[in-house]
Amino acid sequence: MAVNEFRRLGRTGLEISSVGFGSWVTGGPGLMGWGSQSDEDSIAAIHRAVAGGVNWVDTAAVYGFGHSETVVGRAVAALPAADRPLLFTKCGLVWDENGVESQNLTPESIRRECEDSLRRLGVDHVDLYQIHAPDPQGPPIEESWGTVLELVKEGKVRHAGVSNFDVELLDRCEAVGPVETLQPPLSLINRDSAADVIPWCAEHDTGVIVYSPMAAGLLTGTFTAERAAALPSDDWRSRNDEYKEPALSRNLALQ
Repeated sequence: MAVNEFRRLGRTGLEISSVGFGSWVTGGPGLMGWGSQSDEDSIAAIHRAVAGGVNWVDTAAVYGFGHSETVVGRAVAALPAADRPLLFTKCGLVWDENGVESQNLTPESIRRECEDSLRRLGVDHVDLYQIHAPDPQGPPIEESWGTVLELVKEGKVRHAGVSNFDVELLDRCEAVGPVETLQPPLSLINRDSAADVIPWCAEHDTGVIVYSPMAAGLLTGTFTAERAAALPSDDWRSRNDEYKEPALSRNLALQ
């Protein structure tokens, strides 16, 4: 089915399709991975989405420890320039040579991550750069957010946003410079953001692109208890309580 509805993404001025392509799964295995994936199938899925009218792809550096961005970059490079979707990615979650994940929102790390993301995606700028999650042990968020805004001024990033931020952090960032977008979780299973951060965004003309609206598969209408039981150990959902009883039956009833 073709996507024929487009909406303005807050103050960015971008007109984006009502449905986007979330590429967490294309990263494959990892600490929060989805098990083994076919890169060719992932690329074909992105091309199918674009052909159906989807005009933005959301990824993150940490998905598959850079692999998702690399796959997205390959998919986009294979498309005619006029058909290429907007590219959104994230920073702040890093990893070492042993695949150990940690948070780092220092200015130096954000700049390094941005350069790495540009290289993996094969572009000279990203359309939306988001802080993936707050780091309570890191530098003041004003310092981190200011670095992202500097990247906008330098032309490496067109627009700046955050993900998983609460109202207090949104206020602190907004005092430094405009928070153009927020990416919170939102689904029938997790509705918390509708009570506070989404209303904040409405008041500030901040665009919202939610993640996991289908609850990572639970609400697609095709998920079953048998499928949950068969999830491989390298799929993060096999370790998540929402995919186990008693939550599983309640969740599946929402399909």
